Amino acid sequence: MLNITLPDGSVRQVESGSTGHALANSISEGLARNALAVRVNGEVRDLHRPITEDATVEILTWNDEAGKATYWHSSAHLMAEALEILYPGVKLAIGPAVENGFYYDVDLGEGRSISSEDFPEIEKKMLELAKQKSRYIRQEISKADAIAYFQEKQDPYKLELLENLEDGQITFYTQGGFTDLCRGPHIPDTSTIKAAKLMNVAGAYWRGDEKNKQLTRLYGITFQKAKDLAEYLERLEEAKRRDHRKLGKELKLFAFSEKVGAGLPLWLPKGTALRERLEQFLRKAQVKSGYQPVVTPHIGSKELYVTSGHYEKYGADSFQPIKTPNPGEEFFLKPMNCPHHCEIYKTEPRSYRDLPVRLAEFGTVYRYEQSGELHGLTRVRGFTQDDAHIFCRPDQVKDEFKKVIDIVLYVLKALDFPDFTAQISLRDPNNKTKYIGSDENWERAETAIQEAAAEKGLNTVTVLGEAAFYGPKLDFMVRDAIGRRWQLGTIQVDYNLPERFDLEYVASDNSRQRPVMIHRAPFGSLERFVAVLIEHCGGNFPLWLTPEQFIVLPISDKYIDYAHEVKAQLEQHELRGTVDARDERIGRKIRDAEMSKIPYLLVVGEKEAQDNIISVRKHGEGDLGSMPLDAFVQSVQSQIVEAY
Repeated sequence: MLNITLPDGSVRQVESGSTGHALANSISEGLARNALAVRVNGEVRDLHRPITEDATVEILTWNDEAGKATYWHSSAHLMAEALEILYPGVKLAIGPAVENGFYYDVDLGEGRSISSEDFPEIEKKMLELAKQKSRYIRQEISKADAIAYFQEKQDPYKLELLENLEDGQITFYTQGGFTDLCRGPHIPDTSTIKAAKLMNVAGAYWRGDEKNKQLTRLYGITFQKAKDLAEYLERLEEAKRRDHRKLGKELKLFAFSEKVGAGLPLWLPKGTALRERLEQFLRKAQVKSGYQPVVTPHIGSKELYVTSGHYEKYGADSFQPIKTPNPGEEFFLKPMNCPHHCEIYKTEPRSYRDLPVRLAEFGTVYRYEQSGELHGLTRVRGFTQDDAHIFCRPDQVKDEFKKVIDIVLYVLKALDFPDFTAQISLRDPNNKTKYIGSDENWERAETAIQEAAAEKGLNTVTVLGEAAFYGPKLDFMVRDAIGRRWQLGTIQVDYNLPERFDLEYVASDNSRQRPVMIHRAPFGSLERFVAVLIEHCGGNFPLWLTPEQFIVLPISDKYIDYAHEVKAQLEQHELRGTVDARDERIGRKIRDAEMSKIPYLLVVGEKEAQDNIISVRKHGEGDLGSMPLDAFVQSVQSQIVEAY
């Protein structure tokens, strides 16, 4: 008998060889119907795979990210089966799940292509195959037999993948008439795939290398109900309306210039005002929390990043070195702020009484992202991090970590992001070569994060393999107004950079000890945060943040002077706005102001000028009636105070 620990901490005894499906059925028939996969000791597996040792087990459904990923990966296999039928001789490369759906890279052969006009036929074939209720069958196979199979199919891509796989670790999956090289896992059978939609077709180089052949990448998504697909497509249309690139242009927030360079945003006056207000908001919170602002250069010597480990890990993603007239001297555009902050810490001796030292900087960093990966403000080559580094004693780590959590929660509340999950990102225990530092330090850091998150009562998920190369982290995964998931704030515990930079403090016994370093960025990067915020609120920013809180609209030239008087009086109360003095009809001015998403439209004419009042319209709500200026000021200020 095996002891199976469930997520609620309860323990069940089952016979060795029992499956996740049998366990789900013993809990409830409803859970068994909805089960897609099972997580056994952290590994996601097929529901029908036997469990042969004591384990912590979680049944995964559509409500779990790993459950969705299993469903969509299985759908990629279904699409590949349809493609083999519709396009005989097609060669298959890889077909993973992605955040929303899946894709498969395929080689159609010379003279053949797929366009959006072909999507309905492929979708129809997928659903025909799904109705056959074919089981996904896992088969362990020898490397020799796997090679023989794909040699017969003349599939060069699978044969190349097999080169890096070891005998005894190779599995095939078969459903219906389709067999693929795959480590899985998969859903039990195809019958739960009820709705399918191909979303896009693009080119993709094999293994991402431009020297290799360009393949056809087909993106798709599937659902268990047609209604869910319809709702998803509706959300996509809403996402197009909220696209930060579109709204950023309409609201005159930022721009890009080919002459300046791809991935290097230009902040326009209104966007700069919004960005600076975000900075001021966080600076104020940081000062209250004991942070000291610092400023570091935009470049650093190569040796700095060799010491930190960033050159080894990120050298390929950096801009080319900057060479000086001095032979052998090289500088790099700064890819990270933390090495510079380590050097600031070292500028003077530190005692245990001085710790924690909290250094904060809105520091611009540079990464050479591939041109095909650039996307508006969410993926750029130059971006500003709201970076801070806390140098503390080991006994202070957990408390300092919890204080940083408080700052992140403060930011999310003020900007109306109530729906989030804290992701505890740990290193991959099966591939430690990706990381630096001792096992002991990693265990201490991971324990501190797990305990701090638990004590703050956060809703958490734990993911293996997503840690930074120097330490584990807590990432805040936020859902926006239309249900999309974004990674925003991050907090990381690092025992390794203090060692690499030989950081010290004098302990109470006069011994020299190593501080621990906490990296944190509540926004992440200002560029990406602004992009997410634009799409979250559809350009209707919180009143305290929006660049223009009001616009005064005189109904004719005779009332322009009064409009400017109104503006001046409101500015005395630290409200922000403009006057629309154009020679346009009032209806046109109102329409334009609504398009610009300015929260308050203040219409002034003869009556308003005589009585020293304003007629107030609220964006998206309409006419609020006439009121004295002081009543309007009081209303707006109370809304701002309530926000944060």
